[in-house]
Amino acid sequence: MKISKEVKTGTLVILGIILFIFGFNYLKGKNLLESTNVYYTEFNYNALSKSSLVTVKGNPVGKITDISYDYKTGKTRVAFFVNEQLKFSKNSIVRMYETGLMGGNGLAIIISKEGEQAKPGDVLKSEVEVGLVTSLSKNFSGLSTDLNATLKSTDTLMSSLNKLVSDESADGLKSTIAELNATLKSFKNTSNSVNGLINENDDKIAEILEKFKVSSENLASLTTELKDANIGSTVESLNKTLANLNNLLATIDKGEGTLGKLLKDEGVYNNIEAATKEMEELLRDIKLHPARYRRILSKKEIPYEGDKTN
Repeated sequence: MKISKEVKTGTLVILGIILFIFGFNYLKGKNLLESTNVYYTEFNYNALSKSSLVTVKGNPVGKITDISYDYKTGKTRVAFFVNEQLKFSKNSIVRMYETGLMGGNGLAIIISKEGEQAKPGDVLKSEVEVGLVTSLSKNFSGLSTDLNATLKSTDTLMSSLNKLVSDESADGLKSTIAELNATLKSFKNTSNSVNGLINENDDKIAEILEKFKVSSENLASLTTELKDANIGSTVESLNKTLANLNNLLATIDKGEGTLGKLLKDEGVYNNIEAATKEMEELLRDIKLHPARYRRILSKKEIPYEGDKTN
């Protein structure tokens, strides 16, 4: 069968168009011959490019297909496809990370098996991993400022030291070193004097130490004797005695018992006071009129005689 030139030409044109479409999409990161699933995620800014890799544990599983700005939310929506054999849940996280020191970012899927399985078209949660270059770029300005301040302080310190070393005045470093040497010499002389004093009184110091040793031994033996004397029982007996004394004082304070009534009852006090006054009057009367009381003291019966002075 002979094929005409027109058919051949049409076939070549169609094949060329197919190859062009396939190549164009391949350059965009989309493989038309590969079975894929498209998912979405969102970031607060765009640091990605189309055809950037999507990885799982460092292994490429897909690519970014589209990046667009959402005017309603103000976020960057990223569409990416992965191999249909990859299964993960909706709780999985899409992480944006730096792919190298020369720049460029990619997406990594932190797979989670918990929860409902993700389906094509779902929007997954996202996070941004701060890379080495980004961290250095953010902190380098502060590091540079601190380094400049440190260098300035070091320069000031060195200038002050140079000025101090080259100072020939009385307040300079040389005079200070001379005074320090004099102080060290004086300290050396004092140390020698102390050493001589110790050598001269070595016997006395030894005697003092021996007496201190004897005193320590006596104190130790006294402590042992006090321990063996059962001080605990003595203290316990003393506590009981003090408790009984407290009870007695409390009884007296309440006016109970003879002593309590004597201290608290005013009637008893008044009676005692009245009896005391009568006793004083009786003694005074005996002194003034002893004749009245002779018959009481005499063994013989003596009739009572009135006071002749009355």
